Amino acid sequence: MPHQSSHALVKRPAAAMLAALAGLAGVSGTLAATGDELQVGQPAPGFSAADSQGKSRRLEDFRGKTVVLEWTNADCPYTRKHYTSGNMQGLQELAREHGVVWLSVISSAPGKQGYVTGPGADALTQSRHAYPAAVLLDPSGDLGRLYHAKTTPHMFVIGPAGDLRYMGGIDSIATADIDDIKNAEPYLKEAMLAVVDGKPVAHPVTRPYGCSVKY
Repeated sequence: MPHQSSHALVKRPAAAMLAALAGLAGVSGTLAATGDELQVGQPAPGFSAADSQGKSRRLEDFRGKTVVLEWTNADCPYTRKHYTSGNMQGLQELAREHGVVWLSVISSAPGKQGYVTGPGADALTQSRHAYPAAVLLDPSGDLGRLYHAKTTPHMFVIGPAGDLRYMGGIDSIATADIDDIKNAEPYLKEAMLAVVDGKPVAHPVTRPYGCSVKY
């Protein structure tokens, strides 16, 4: 059984002392841009984080593949919108068919909405018939803050070369209404497929919507 105190292990460039004071370890990678701001077209922040099975997952292990990061909270109505409808699972299956690595990230802190243990995360994956390559547990919020994840869902696409190619909302209609999915522009889907096909992303930065990440 994975130990739920496992933290996402991250470090910002030129901040080793600050990271040590914050109790962070297992350094990997750099932020995408100066000023701690993410920037499309720049290297995505490297990380190492424990998944729901207790296995360490590093972004650099997926070099050469397209990676999707999905911040999730099963108790959030905006997240439920996309899982109850099957929209999120459909995107995850599409990712699998195209060789994309889909990593769901849970950054809810202990005692906050959406917090789960490793077995709890696995039970959610099974009950929701979800298809992530792995569910990363981030109870410390280190990984979420590294990526400036604001909402559930908040989506990121990283290209095979490790560059950030998309960040923002799953689609264009910011509601919790399932009926709106069919009328929304599917930003994440379009971005993911564009990266897979080696094409420019039409909308590389969009506004994320959903519940606030429960750090």
